[in-house]
Amino acid sequence: MAELTERQQALLKAIVEEYIEFAEPVGSGIIEKKHDLGVSPATIRIEMGRLTDMGYLRQPHTSAGRAPTSMGMKFYISELMKEKTLPVAAEVSIKEKMMVHRHKQERLIKEAVSALADRLDILGLAIDDEGIVYYAGAANILDWPEFYDIDVARFVLSLFDGNPRLSEIIGRAVGTDPVHILFGEDMEFEYLRPTGFVFTKYMVGENKDGIVGVIGPARMNFSLVLPYVKYVRDMLNEAIRI
Repeated sequence: MAELTERQQALLKAIVEEYIEFAEPVGSGIIEKKHDLGVSPATIRIEMGRLTDMGYLRQPHTSAGRAPTSMGMKFYISELMKEKTLPVAAEVSIKEKMMVHRHKQERLIKEAVSALADRLDILGLAIDDEGIVYYAGAANILDWPEFYDIDVARFVLSLFDGNPRLSEIIGRAVGTDPVHILFGEDMEFEYLRPTGFVFTKYMVGENKDGIVGVIGPARMNFSLVLPYVKYVRDMLNEAIRI
């Protein structure tokens, strides 16, 4: 991965955050107007070209704007993004609703995926230690432009119909990171290209664990998604231990 200058990092951060909010390729004019990078429009265009050549950005179709690639998103998440702090009221509400079901594992997991779906407006999912899949918020993804393509929406929703591809996708996560982020762009499934997956393990018992996380657009607001996924995981771990 090529090392980025401070100016290139600031530009990449600005482009990613614009893209997350508006789901449109970002042009140099937008960056010039909304972000004070201290350089000329010509320099912005040159640096956008360099970031594209390095693989951090792509130029969709004939648009003059740029969108982040999975490589660009990964760099943004690991190096440039600051996770948000969850509102205390949200933490309390989630904890209260989950702890009510602490002695009923199936209901507890359902409450966990519902919390993620409701708070993030995307699709929450979990797989328990026996391989049973739970999900909530399927209708949420239809509000995102990435899923206006019926084939994309159909493919994602088919993952919950006993489709072995869900386990295959989750199995692609390697390494010791506590939270895994996968991008459809890095997979061979055409209809997953605009999607992203965030998931983590929760502990059920000794040598037994499950998976909890979300599926949404590749441009999901990771600064908010990550702390919610981590908090729900922690609540699952706490409730199961009681």
